[in-house]
Amino acid sequence: MNIFKLPDLGEGLQEAEIIDWHVKAGDTVAADQPLVSVETAKAIVDIPSPQAGRVEKLFGSKGDIVHLGAPLIGFEGTGTEQDTGTVVGEMQVGERVVHEAASGFAGLADGARGATAIKATPAVRALARKLDIDLAMVTPSGADGIVTSGDVQRTAKLLAELGPPEELRGVRRAMAQNMARAQSEVAAATVIDDADIHAWPPGTDVTIRLIRALVAGCRVEPGLNAWFDGRAARRHVLTKIDLGIAVDLPDGLFVPVMRDVAHRDATDLREGLNRMRDDVRARKIPPEEMRGSTITLSNFGMIAGKYAAPVVVPPTVAILGAGRVHDAVVAQDGAPAVHRMLPLSLTFDHRVVTGGEAARFLAAVIADLQLAQ
Repeated sequence: MNIFKLPDLGEGLQEAEIIDWHVKAGDTVAADQPLVSVETAKAIVDIPSPQAGRVEKLFGSKGDIVHLGAPLIGFEGTGTEQDTGTVVGEMQVGERVVHEAASGFAGLADGARGATAIKATPAVRALARKLDIDLAMVTPSGADGIVTSGDVQRTAKLLAELGPPEELRGVRRAMAQNMARAQSEVAAATVIDDADIHAWPPGTDVTIRLIRALVAGCRVEPGLNAWFDGRAARRHVLTKIDLGIAVDLPDGLFVPVMRDVAHRDATDLREGLNRMRDDVRARKIPPEEMRGSTITLSNFGMIAGKYAAPVVVPPTVAILGAGRVHDAVVAQDGAPAVHRMLPLSLTFDHRVVTGGEAARFLAAVIADLQLAQ
C-alpha cells in the first residue's frame, strides 16, 4: 500500500481536523482530485490526490485531528504501512515523588512549556492518567505542595459534575497553543497613551488611520517591525511592513496579513481589508495570507475597552492595540474643552525592544493620528 501523509499546508501549520472525506475505500480517483477537506488553524483546505489510483484505506474519520506527516490515505500498490511506535509493557509504580514541569498545553515544544513544577508520586500520576485528569488542573493539599490521590479524585468529581468538556479544535486550539507559547517565551511590556483625534473630519476611517500611523511609527523606530529568533538570539529588522490585523469571529481569533501597507493608499487598503475580512468570515482565505506578519494591529475598541496588554506572538516583537474612542475633558487655551480621544496600548518584546524605542514608536503613532488629515 502506498501511503499519502498529511502534507505541509503552510508555515507553522502542524495539524488539521478532518471535516469531510470526498472519497471512500474502493474508489478510483484521478490525480489532483479532491480527497478530503480539512480545517487548519487558518482556513478550510481541500487536499488533492497526489496520484491516480484506487483507494485502499482512509486513516482517520470526520472530526479526527491529523498531525503533519501522519498517514492520511492509502492507495493500492507496493509499499507497507509504517510502525505506529506503540510501547507495549507495564510501567512499575513506586512511591518516589516525581517533579515534573506543567505542560501548559499539549503539543507545545519543550522550550515553550510552563515552568511550574508539579510534585506527585508515580501512583498518583497513574491515577490521574486513569481518570484522564491533567495534574496542572489539580490543587495540591499534601505537604510541600504534593498532589495526593484525594486531590485527583476531588478534581475528577468536580469535572464530572460540570459535564463533558468542549475539546478545542481548529482556530481555538491553535490560539491556545500560540498564546501559551507567547506567554512562556516573550518578555512582554506595555506602554499606553492617548491620541487626541478631535481634529478628524466626520466619517474618518479609524482603521485606515491606525494603519497609516503604525507605518509612521515603524519609520521612526524600524526595530519594532522585526522578527526575533529567541533560541539563536538573532533579530531580523524588516524593511517591508506586512501587517497582521486581528479579526474576532465566533470560531476564534484570526490574524490575516495585509502586505506592504507602507506603499498602499487609503482606498487600496480599505478594499483589501474588506476582501480579507470577507474571506476570513467565509473561511476561504488562502493559507499564505495568514502567515508572515511583521507587526500586528488589534482594534479591539470597536467592541469595548480602553486599554489592554495585547499578546505579542513570536517571531514578531510588537503589537499596537487601539481602544474605544471616547470623549474626555482637556485643557484648551487655558479653558476646559471636550475632545475625542483614542486610547493606545503598545505591547513589545522587551528582550529586543527597549523602553525608549517603544515610547518613540508610540509618540510617532500619536503624532500622525493627531493630524487633521
